[in-house]
Amino acid sequence: MNIKWNADKYNKDFTFVNQYGNALLDMIEGENLSVLDLGCGDGNLTKSLYEQGYKVDGMDASNEMLEIAKSKYPEINFILSDAPNFSIDCKYDVVFSNAVFHWIDSNKQLKMLQNVYNSLKTNGQFIFEFGGYGNTALIHNALKIEFEKRGLTYVMPCYFPTIGEYTTLLEKAGFLVRNAILFDRLTELKGENGLYDWIKMFVKTPFKNIDITTENEIINAVVNSLKLVLFQNGKWYADYVRLRCKAIKN
Repeated sequence: MNIKWNADKYNKDFTFVNQYGNALLDMIEGENLSVLDLGCGDGNLTKSLYEQGYKVDGMDASNEMLEIAKSKYPEINFILSDAPNFSIDCKYDVVFSNAVFHWIDSNKQLKMLQNVYNSLKTNGQFIFEFGGYGNTALIHNALKIEFEKRGLTYVMPCYFPTIGEYTTLLEKAGFLVRNAILFDRLTELKGENGLYDWIKMFVKTPFKNIDITTENEIINAVVNSLKLVLFQNGKWYADYVRLRCKAIKN
């Protein structure tokens, strides 16, 4: 993973991530299944899986997130590990993941998919959603412009693939792709500073070696430049595009 989370603020102000992930639950076929929630974060979706009767484990690379998950849901088993490097003794019927894979560098995606494949039983289901091609393009392009105005280089912190690119990787890892869809989902952000807070939460690595004054100057310039487009009826929005897939282990 290429981001370190402010877990408390994420849990407080960015609950929409989990709420949208609930739509994925209906894609699971079968009952009394074992499920790995890969990149479980604060555990809210893991809890939803548990309440639907699945035998679920949550896995995440963030100690801060897992501390929240364990305190809220002590009845669930949570595992500290990251997606590109995990290995696990048991085999699951389902690997489930929401809003995680765009944080994994492109050169680690195949290894991660092979780990998932190895953790599934034969005919096991792999169900996931994450940022796809064009996700938050308006925001990242505006950031790039403001960086370049100051003689700085903006390095995209996320991986947003096309359907063709990602289904090819899935097949290379051994999966049979059952369905895949790329769709726009304009997403409401919380509060009057919604876009500013979103950038502060999710765009960290490009600002790694930039002083806080310049960082705030850039973010405020981006907010002002996007107000006509992403501020609607008194609310901020992010121009999300999601890639949702279901694949089967052959």
